[in-house]
Amino acid sequence: MHRTLFVTGKLAEQSLRTTLAELQKQQQSFEYHIEVLPITVAALMTTDWIGKKLKSTHGCAEIIIPGLCRGELAAIPTPPGVNVRRGPKDLREIPTFFGSQAKKIAIDGSHSIEILAEINHAPDLGVAEIVRIAEHYRTSGADIIDLGCNPQSTWHEIRIVVQELCSRDMQVSVDSFNPTEVELALQGGAKLVLSVNQSNCHLAQAWHDQYGAEVVAIPDQPSDLDSLRRTAEFLDQAGISHRLDPILEPIGFGFAASLGRYLQIRQEFPHAPMMMGVGNLTELTDVDSAGINVLLAGFCQEQQIQSVLLTEVINWCRSAVAEFHVARQLVHQAHVHHTIPKNITGDLVMLRDPRLFPPSAEEIKQLAERLTDRNYRIFLENNEIIIMNRHVFLRGTDPFAIFRDLMAIEGPHIDQEHAFYLGYEFAKAVTAQTLGKNYYQDQALRWGLLTVEEPSHYVPREG
Repeated sequence: MHRTLFVTGKLAEQSLRTTLAELQKQQQSFEYHIEVLPITVAALMTTDWIGKKLKSTHGCAEIIIPGLCRGELAAIPTPPGVNVRRGPKDLREIPTFFGSQAKKIAIDGSHSIEILAEINHAPDLGVAEIVRIAEHYRTSGADIIDLGCNPQSTWHEIRIVVQELCSRDMQVSVDSFNPTEVELALQGGAKLVLSVNQSNCHLAQAWHDQYGAEVVAIPDQPSDLDSLRRTAEFLDQAGISHRLDPILEPIGFGFAASLGRYLQIRQEFPHAPMMMGVGNLTELTDVDSAGINVLLAGFCQEQQIQSVLLTEVINWCRSAVAEFHVARQLVHQAHVHHTIPKNITGDLVMLRDPRLFPPSAEEIKQLAERLTDRNYRIFLENNEIIIMNRHVFLRGTDPFAIFRDLMAIEGPHIDQEHAFYLGYEFAKAVTAQTLGKNYYQDQALRWGLLTVEEPSHYVPREG
């Protein structure tokens, strides 16, 4: 029988026992042993400390330590074949952690959509700034760096910029209808031209023959699919590699009809490479970009639209490339495994948490009765902030009122460091309360892929 050893501290023992007993009712084959080590707060353990204090594995095949324990897992010595893992950061997530792990489809990096990330108005930027943005895009998941040029002017330095990006092993595309700019970019090493239509498709032959360039074909006007068909026919007959982009239009300017044109072109050209520029939706809609990116990624996945063009100009799109990078993996997994794109990754659930795990009133009561020190514990329960130690139990929705009451009781014992720490934690708790997020003392709030882990700021008290 596979048994799991759970390591915990004194304060979490009862909650852990209750949680595991409930899990065992759900999974009859689930066997466990609990080892309570001589420490009050489990989160303050380190793996080095556990390695010194844990004397036996009690015949278990794996050891689960608290998710907040810092240090290398290898610091915990185990017999051969015994695995050590960090559990969830909140023990109330253990049923989900164990109940869904076997069935969960993990993001594994696979995808079928290429990302072109555009640097807008690139001619107005210096080389160093372009390189900085390009490196940011590449780190975020971009496959190709697109240089967006300015109309009614010629960027004569584009060749130097393209050469610099190519020297850093980046793939580059040029976004211009200016033949001189395109020629210079191709001389520098660019391999993709955005875009051609009936006005300039005759130039694509030389670009293809001399530089091996691929082009993106677009309609003369977004609703004019006949012009796109004529451009595609010309490129096919000339043997020029190309992608078809029927042009996504903003909401209020033909958005639904433009989606229909993508469906129509895919039906007429079932095997042709296609591209979609998603910025007309993400950049031109008053909404955070992550949700839009997922929806458009799902559309592209189902219609086999193999590449997208996006950018990060407006502030709410500042992480759009990273979002689409996750989104393309999410929709790929859903498509390949024919499963709903849920419980695969939480990286795009940023504003609110996927699930809430508030402590129960009984858990709060038991903890308050067992506290024997002056250290402050802070919780969010039933939309109220709770702060407690062996002398104090306060709760409410107004952190200022709570702090005034706390000062009336504990004033002589609260120094500047503790006051600042409590204010910081109260601010996080109010944010979590407002948005519907989990709050865990001394931990960063979870913002999906935007989460920035923070070091422990826990301030212990004497006595």
